[in-house]
Amino acid sequence: MKKILLVCIMIMLMLASACGNVEMTSNPNTSSEPKSETDESIIPKNTSDCTVERINLDSETEKYFYGTWKVEKLLGFANSYNDASEYPTGQKFIGDEIIIKKDFFSSKGLKNYKKYQYELKNPLYEFTATCYNSDSFYRLYKIDIPDLNINDVVKVIDISDPSTKMSIPVSVGFFVVNNDRLILLSEATIFELKKITD
Repeated sequence: MKKILLVCIMIMLMLASACGNVEMTSNPNTSSEPKSETDESIIPKNTSDCTVERINLDSETEKYFYGTWKVEKLLGFANSYNDASEYPTGQKFIGDEIIIKKDFFSSKGLKNYKKYQYELKNPLYEFTATCYNSDSFYRLYKIDIPDLNINDVVKVIDISDPSTKMSIPVSVGFFVVNNDRLILLSEATIFELKKITD
C-alpha cells in the first residue's frame, strides 16, 4: 500500500513539475511584426456575449421590422436539427409572405402549412436576446446563418399576444441582423426575407 501511495505522489509531482515548465514561445503583444488590417477585422470589436432579456423594440428596429415580407431564399438548417426531408429546397415557403405591422401580425401568407395560419391584432413585439457578434450568437443558438459577419449584431424578436403575454403558437422566430437583414427561423429551417412594402 505504501508503494502505491509513493508512486501516486511521484506521478503527481512529475505532472506538477511539467505544468510549471510550460514556456511561452511567442507573445503576440511584443511581436515586432506590424499588425495588418485583416488581423484586426477578424477579432470581434464587441466581445460581450448576448444580452438575454425581454425588452420592447427600439424605434430603429421598429422602422426596419414593420412591413410585408416575402420569403426569398432558403439559407440552411440549425445545427441541432436538419429537416431537409421537409424543406429540401424551401419550395413550400419560397415566395410566401408575412405581414408585420405595429398593430397587426399575420403569418397566413405561409399558405402551405395550416399550423402557420395565424393572425394577431395589437401584437407585442419584444427582443428576447441581443448578440453583439456572430460567435456569441452561435454559442447561444447553435445556428449558423450564412454571410453573418463577425461583428454583426443579431436581435432575436418574439411575437406574443398582449392579453396573455404568450408567444404566438406557431414555430416561427425572427432574427434582425444590423437592422438591414431579416431572417425567419421556422422549426429549425432558416430563410432570408425581403421587404416588399413598408
